Amino acid sequence: MSAPAQNADETSGWAPLRRPLFRNRWLASIVSSIGSWMQDTAGTWLMTSLTTSPLLIALVQTAASLPVLLLGLIAGATADIYDRRRLLIFWQTWMLAAVFLLSVLTVAGLISPGMLLSLTFLLNIGAAMTNPAWQAIVPELVPRSELADAIAINSAGFNLARALGPALGGLLVAAFVSTTTGAGTVFFLNSASFVAVIFVLYTWKRTPLFKSALPAERVFGSIRAGLRYLWHAPPLQAVLVRAFLFTGFVSAAWALLAVVAQQHLHQGAMGYGILNACMGAGAVIGAASLPKLRRRFEADHIVEVSSVVFAGTLFTLAFTQSISLIVLSLIAAGFAWTSTTSTFNVAVQLSVPAWVQARALGTYQMIFQGGMALGSAAWGFWAQHVSTSNALMASGIGLLISIVASRRFHLLKGELPDLNPYSLNRPAPQVVIEPRPEDGPVLITVEYRIRRTDYDDFTRAIHQLREVRMRDGAIRWGIYQDTAEPDRMTETFVVESWIEYLRQRERLTAADRLVRDRVWSFHTGASPPVTSHMIYARQIADELAKSVTKAAENADREQSRGR
Repeated sequence: MSAPAQNADETSGWAPLRRPLFRNRWLASIVSSIGSWMQDTAGTWLMTSLTTSPLLIALVQTAASLPVLLLGLIAGATADIYDRRRLLIFWQTWMLAAVFLLSVLTVAGLISPGMLLSLTFLLNIGAAMTNPAWQAIVPELVPRSELADAIAINSAGFNLARALGPALGGLLVAAFVSTTTGAGTVFFLNSASFVAVIFVLYTWKRTPLFKSALPAERVFGSIRAGLRYLWHAPPLQAVLVRAFLFTGFVSAAWALLAVVAQQHLHQGAMGYGILNACMGAGAVIGAASLPKLRRRFEADHIVEVSSVVFAGTLFTLAFTQSISLIVLSLIAAGFAWTSTTSTFNVAVQLSVPAWVQARALGTYQMIFQGGMALGSAAWGFWAQHVSTSNALMASGIGLLISIVASRRFHLLKGELPDLNPYSLNRPAPQVVIEPRPEDGPVLITVEYRIRRTDYDDFTRAIHQLREVRMRDGAIRWGIYQDTAEPDRMTETFVVESWIEYLRQRERLTAADRLVRDRVWSFHTGASPPVTSHMIYARQIADELAKSVTKAAENADREQSRGR
């Protein structure tokens, strides 16, 4: 490719497609997503043929979203611990089996509302466990400079499937005299679509970006580490707050569109599929335009404008029965949807280092789908007990209020930090007695000599370092001034175990190193600050005590010989 052509490709935002691994994954994902959207349309319409209850119809969306709410943390933890390729193959096979069973029961005429909700829930357990790993492998396929464009391309593919899938699903359901036969056929085709993804994963020779030299974390320890990181990561918290508010209100459109199509517009399965596809078509346009929008506007501005546009769609669905006006508003809503969700996804992936990326994505998707699940159930309940139009109007008003309420939570504000690992070049801690991995808690102290005139600047800098220590593994932290020697400052922090301390050191990023260097720049001693590592002194068995004493004596003898 010539240089001008390459530059044009890069500025257009499509450069990642030149990479075969990313392109193959993207194409397989489109095939699977088309099947999933066909499934979503057929499943929702099948429920309308089994019941007239708006609540049960809305609960189809809840059954699809609730697994992510329940399993997001576990999914993220397992994707950070275990081999992502094997995990993805297992859960793709799970989903294939679940939807195949659903297709058999539907064609046989044995399906009921409860069974449809149960199998939809089981199917989406697989989706919940897949999503963090599926998203987290993107940085392994493209350079970090192309990551934002790769995420936007993923959104374009996903929303291309959203544009095609609902229409194809509705067309297939409408092609059969019996809704159950049509829906069962769609379910069977969806089960076949998983084969493409499994094949691509099976042939992929994976090279992880971050591979720890330490023993793998346990699942619940990994979850705790992820939550601890979240608690001390304001940029990630901002994404989660805004995602929950956004999805909680826009979920009304997804949950009640089938009700609007059937009961207000008097459309059949094909009509519902086309309305759903209109939103997908708008999403494709939004995904294609997003690279240029992202270069011209701040992330906060994109989300705010998109929220206003989506609120307009909710009001349109509530107050008009004009199909042409609804179609235009749904296209606009699709544009707004993909602009917002892609912005959230980019913000998550660019705000966290590789070691916690899948956990951050799992938490984000848990919050995102939690908003969808809870919102769908709430708006479905409101529609059943008040009216569908009233529920849509209320959700639109709530979305507009959320824009003002969330303005202090900024997305991708300022220069992005360098989250590449620094720890690869760090020397190991110097110890005489080698602690066991489970020994602890571990107390680390760092002594600084600080000029009195630098006291204010030093304390401000070291409290920024506190966030790094706590985010990466510390459970307690403090900074103390010696009353006898005011220029002597001691930083202390506690980590649960020796292995957790080693992991904490391994997690240090280049941006974290800059924070630490800023703190160390105030130190006036001739040598670097003195660091001590102390293990909690427990009562130990006699044999172990003798071995520790002997090791200490041997160390003393070696020092004596050196002198």
